[in-house]
Amino acid sequence: MNVQQFLLALRGRLWVFLSLFVGTAAAAIVVTMLLPRTYTATVAVLVDDRDAQSLTTATQPARAEAGYMQTQVDVIQSRRVALKVVDDLKLAQDPAVRKAFAESGAHGSIEDWLAGALLTSLRVDTSRSSVIQIMYSAHDPKFAAKAANAFADAYMDVNLRLRVDPTKKAAAWFDDQLKGLRKDFETAQERLAKFQREHGIIASDERVDVENARLAELSTQALQAQNAMYDAQSRMRQSRAVSSTEDLPEVQANPLIQTLKGQLLTAEAKLQELSTRLGPNHPEYRQQKSEVDALSGKLRAEVHRVVASVASAARQNQMHAAELQRALADQRAKVIALRDARDQSLVLMRDVDTAQKAYEAALQRYLVNKVESGARSTNVTILNPATEPTHPTKPNVPLNIALGVIVGLMLGLGAVFLLELMDRRVRSTADLDGTLDAPLLGTLHPWQPSRLLGGADPPRALPGPA
Repeated sequence: MNVQQFLLALRGRLWVFLSLFVGTAAAAIVVTMLLPRTYTATVAVLVDDRDAQSLTTATQPARAEAGYMQTQVDVIQSRRVALKVVDDLKLAQDPAVRKAFAESGAHGSIEDWLAGALLTSLRVDTSRSSVIQIMYSAHDPKFAAKAANAFADAYMDVNLRLRVDPTKKAAAWFDDQLKGLRKDFETAQERLAKFQREHGIIASDERVDVENARLAELSTQALQAQNAMYDAQSRMRQSRAVSSTEDLPEVQANPLIQTLKGQLLTAEAKLQELSTRLGPNHPEYRQQKSEVDALSGKLRAEVHRVVASVASAARQNQMHAAELQRALADQRAKVIALRDARDQSLVLMRDVDTAQKAYEAALQRYLVNKVESGARSTNVTILNPATEPTHPTKPNVPLNIALGVIVGLMLGLGAVFLLELMDRRVRSTADLDGTLDAPLLGTLHPWQPSRLLGGADPPRALPGPA
């Protein structure tokens, strides 16, 4: 069946096509008019990622921000927000609602039943922006707007609670931790102060420097005393090695001994001279002999005194060197003990620093949570509140009528096509030529009496229905 044959069949069964077309369109119009009207109210809320009441200024990456927006959508569609709407609108106190709940036979509380019913009529939409559209559909336009605004308010309240409640718990937890950390910090300070008092540490580095300088000075003094002792011992060994004590450097360097030696030599020379002239019993000889003996005694006494002073100096140097060695050992032990005390003091100071840093970090976190737990608003703002809709969103009258017309048209055309297939008729000469092997004798033209009475030749008839 070609297009021309289908059009001829459509003209022949026009009443079938019109009946289905008009009936379907009329049914769509009637059903559309009888369907209950559904109104949708929309609230636009702005969710800003920057929180003016937060002490943290870290920005989130784009992927985290997208996840944050989806989280906010899930929060709006949560049962907690729906229960808050039920409580704010006092829906559970409505006698009609209670009667409907009792007749429904639902289990659980009426609040949960109402929250589930509200969520079925709620739709939340968001795009790449920070604006979230909260849409609520109801048969009553006033209730639709009221419920949409209630969902926005409940979402803001729940969002605030979700932010404040964890920070309050965190602040309370940090407050408990601060007590222990403060006690540990004070204990570390007390241990350090006690240790410094016991060891006399005021400025550990300064005292170590002083004691080190004193140790160096004692070491120098001990070295000098040891050198002096070795020098004195060397002189003593030299005095024992020489044949006469007069050969000692100290004796030879003594001016009194040298003077006495000169006087003794002069006296001995004079005595020698007198011995050649006078006898040993001569008074002048004896006087001179007595003078020589006296000078010899003075010389021996002075030499003995010098030698004794050298020995005494050697003994004193040895004692002084021993004392300096003992003082040096004591100072060295004192410096070692002071260094050990300084190292232990540094360990205690590090403990104090660690306890202080832990306390300050916990205190900072406590202050942040304490401040944020007192927030009175969130980063959510109602951009456009819901207003009472004037036109219903369901049913869509133009769309339903258009669909009825299209469906009616398709049904009419389909019915004509099926009927034509089931009951095939000859509607043109082309049907005879294509289906029957018979000669065409003539065609019947439409009856036109007006043209026949006017004497005009009738027009050539086009192929028409048989």
